[in-house]
Amino acid sequence: MGSLIYPSSQFTDHESLPSLQESFSNFTKAFPQYSQTDQADKIREQEYYHLSLSNHVYFDYVGHGLFSYSQQRSHSWKAPVASTSSASPPPRQYSSGLEPQFFDISYKTASLRSQIEYGGQESELEYKTQRRIMALMNLSEDDYSMVFTANQPSAFKLVADSYPFQSNQNLLTVYDYENEAVKVMIQASKNRGARVMTAEFSWPSLRLHSRKLLKKVRRKRKKDKRGLFVFPLQSRMTGARYPYLWMSMAQENGWHVLLDACGLGPKDMETLGLSLFKPDFLLCKAPPRALFSGSRQVRCGSGHSHLEYRGLDHADSLGLILISTRERYLINWLVNALMSLQHPRSENRNPLVRIYGPKVKFDRGPALAFNIFDWKGTRIDPSIVQKLADRNNISLSKGFLFHIWFPDKYEHEKEQIIETRTRKGGKVLNWTREKLPSGISVVTVALGILTNFEDIYRLWAFVSRFLDADFVEKERWRYTALNQMTVEV
Repeated sequence: MGSLIYPSSQFTDHESLPSLQESFSNFTKAFPQYSQTDQADKIREQEYYHLSLSNHVYFDYVGHGLFSYSQQRSHSWKAPVASTSSASPPPRQYSSGLEPQFFDISYKTASLRSQIEYGGQESELEYKTQRRIMALMNLSEDDYSMVFTANQPSAFKLVADSYPFQSNQNLLTVYDYENEAVKVMIQASKNRGARVMTAEFSWPSLRLHSRKLLKKVRRKRKKDKRGLFVFPLQSRMTGARYPYLWMSMAQENGWHVLLDACGLGPKDMETLGLSLFKPDFLLCKAPPRALFSGSRQVRCGSGHSHLEYRGLDHADSLGLILISTRERYLINWLVNALMSLQHPRSENRNPLVRIYGPKVKFDRGPALAFNIFDWKGTRIDPSIVQKLADRNNISLSKGFLFHIWFPDKYEHEKEQIIETRTRKGGKVLNWTREKLPSGISVVTVALGILTNFEDIYRLWAFVSRFLDADFVEKERWRYTALNQMTVEV
């Protein structure tokens, strides 16, 4: 069987997979434009070569981000170049006084309203970072003010604590997955009297249920004040993208719009078209790969005037078209590859992998949510998949898809699909709409500009190991024999 993964391709044995070299050769023949993105490979070799040195594959580019080798080296607590998520933390080693600390904390005691209206003291780092991000997103200081927070939950809570829910009572969110930052915002909003509503997503495609959302967005009378509409342009888990028009529709119906751009890459943020839609609030992440030139960190009053944001500069050097093209080729190949894995023992050749959300599609984000099933059709716990991947130097994430709406014809599937969770103490809780949100635990993958073909091939090869019905049991016994006590599977 050819190594170019067509939708009709099927593999029933992990040993029958084509080699990396053969697969990449056919991949580049099918997508010749991929070679035009080799600048990303050069950036990876120059700035992130610890990934290759440690033989590590990283798939969380929309989470906490990935630090470059020089950033890790400049940290005041020196750590080994690579470690997997289940490894115990290394002993702390303090660097010499000649090496500056990479992290520092700036305390802000003012509220969001006072920070915007009256400003506050800014370090040189904050000022230059603010200007760089404003320029990147084509934002005018006449239209927007920028406030830095420690993390995403802090940013969401800051908006919730400052928004006038007394006169604009509703909070409407559009997320197909559980987001800790949004949960913080919802709780803070409820504490201030907000009425919380959520969008729903239709099973099995997990497309946004437009009719239901439209009913919630529209106001009955022109004078009605609706509230705060929290809207991401794409799902950080399934890769589904949502139309911009929801923002303008919400504003036309009296909503204030908070645009969540945290799941977007640097060049995506540059083309948001904010001059057309003008959301009232905008949340985004400052790239963690912002590096300072030279060997010393720039601090307020240090005398250094030049500041480099290498993560943004790298994105600029590639450009939006090449970045999106590279990510689209890789994510679509990965989708096809995972869907090609079929169990050999089942009568109907049951698929090994189920993908949630969009499959192969031109307009999809570089994120993927999936689960692995054994030959009997039983789902393998995503935690086990994550731990076994970790042992193979592959960093995967877990997530929880929810707000899923089942049409009547799929109602019979609901009991098999929706979770049963176990609380502490062993009490089993069936998740229902009346109690806690129903949903599905999934394995998640997020690609970035540094992801290469070898990364996705190694993930495919790892997942294919589950075609062996005894793979999980073999791994358990292998690590028991080696006296590995860190992980139970």
